[in-house]
Amino acid sequence: MESIVDTVVLVAISVVGAALARRLGFVAPLVLLVAGLGLSFVPGFPEAHLEPELVLVGILPPLLYVAALQTSVPAFRLALRPILLLAVGLVVLTAFVIGYLVHLMLPEAPLSACVALGAIVAPPDAVSATAIARRVGLPRRVVTILEGESLLNDATALVMVRVAVAALSGTAIGFWDISKDVLETAGGGLVIGLAFAVAAAWLHRKIEDALLDDAVSLLTPFVVVIVAESLHMSSIVAVVIAGLYLGHRIPYLLSATSRLQMDAVWRLVNFLLEGVVFLLVGLQLRSVVSSIETDMRTTVQVTAVVFGALVVIRFLWMYPATYLARLIPRIRNREDRPAVTVPTVIAWAGMRGVVTLAAAQTLPLPGEDGVPDYPRELFVFVAFAIIVLTLLVQGTTLPWLARRLRVVQDTSAEDALAEAGVQHQAGRAALEALDANADGAPPAVVERLRAQIESRSNNAWERLGSQARETPSAAYGRLRREMIKAERHVFKIARNEGRIPEEVLVRAQRELDLEESQLQRSVD
Repeated sequence: MESIVDTVVLVAISVVGAALARRLGFVAPLVLLVAGLGLSFVPGFPEAHLEPELVLVGILPPLLYVAALQTSVPAFRLALRPILLLAVGLVVLTAFVIGYLVHLMLPEAPLSACVALGAIVAPPDAVSATAIARRVGLPRRVVTILEGESLLNDATALVMVRVAVAALSGTAIGFWDISKDVLETAGGGLVIGLAFAVAAAWLHRKIEDALLDDAVSLLTPFVVVIVAESLHMSSIVAVVIAGLYLGHRIPYLLSATSRLQMDAVWRLVNFLLEGVVFLLVGLQLRSVVSSIETDMRTTVQVTAVVFGALVVIRFLWMYPATYLARLIPRIRNREDRPAVTVPTVIAWAGMRGVVTLAAAQTLPLPGEDGVPDYPRELFVFVAFAIIVLTLLVQGTTLPWLARRLRVVQDTSAEDALAEAGVQHQAGRAALEALDANADGAPPAVVERLRAQIESRSNNAWERLGSQARETPSAAYGRLRREMIKAERHVFKIARNEGRIPEEVLVRAQRELDLEESQLQRSVD
């Protein structure tokens, strides 16, 4: 009962924190992290402990899965080169550079343990960077690169951690052994992800009940991760591949009802998990600080060096990775040369998250299975401090930097124009389908359907015009909402007076709710 109460309290705090963040204009992860930091020192507040298995198997998979579902596969494919340079190349480089720097400062710590720390702090978070990027309004390609990096970099980092920990335990590992391990785990994860994505797609095609569709969708990331982990393959690669495959095909797999309901379910799951996970990270402060045995001076020095090196390495990597590749004619002809401000903003978007802390807590205890002595508690604290510093320093200043450097793109006009053009084509296709199937239908029905297509096309073109005056579609939406409000009131009175049963009210309310939700587009 106590654990249930604690869970309810955490969820309630995360909901309040998210609401406060929206009111203040901040992203929720920053506000909830600060709330967790403060609550960790409140006397009597439950002490939270993040189990690595809970994060890596219970929290991370659905977050990565829903992010992959929402990722544009064509855009991801076009940005694959910079994504892989960041998600693989930069993570490997960061792990070794940080490892050597920490080893120079702590010669008594084995190099393999220091490289493990470097791999732990290397991957930016999958939630915070893209949340801030979307709120700021960064260009779509920049958002795609940040999203793609965060989807794949955890896999690279966790493989590096596993290899470094194996070396720390005395297992001899060479370059070819590492390469073979990476290829096997990543390749196996890819195969598992594709296999289960195809199976899930087959189930979605066969299922006609929206609730069953939701159940299959919710189970998919967990089943994929459990199978991949049991086979010692990359569960992160598997769940990302499954999400990308299914997200690209959802319009053809699900009914309209299933898509709407599934979108609402995943938005709620994502909202709750994001909030709780950053709150839990903040609540770790008390336990992490109390476990430190290293002197304060060394702790501060190592933390400062690791944080500074992370920032510098990312900047030093971004500019060559952006511009040297364009010396190749094929890439230069295909991709425009971005302004120097673009890689600058991407370089500053290096916020770390919960995976860093979970990976740090997987470090073996000294003396366990032949592991030599090393400052494990210091490494866990450094990982925690890096999360806090990157979120509070880079996370709070990234919007200012993007606006200052003018790396902000308002595509609303271009999007409206593109939508209007495609809507015109879609309208013509709809009218052709209507003409081909209208034989025997009442003329009034055919004319009503023609009017709907014309109205939808007109609405799309209206969004291109000035919003200073109320458009016809906006006026229609405003008036129709008042009419629906009146209809809903009549049905409630009829239910209260016993003239209709509850089931009739529920059915009528659902029809009115669906229509009212469609009218919201005229206001947005």
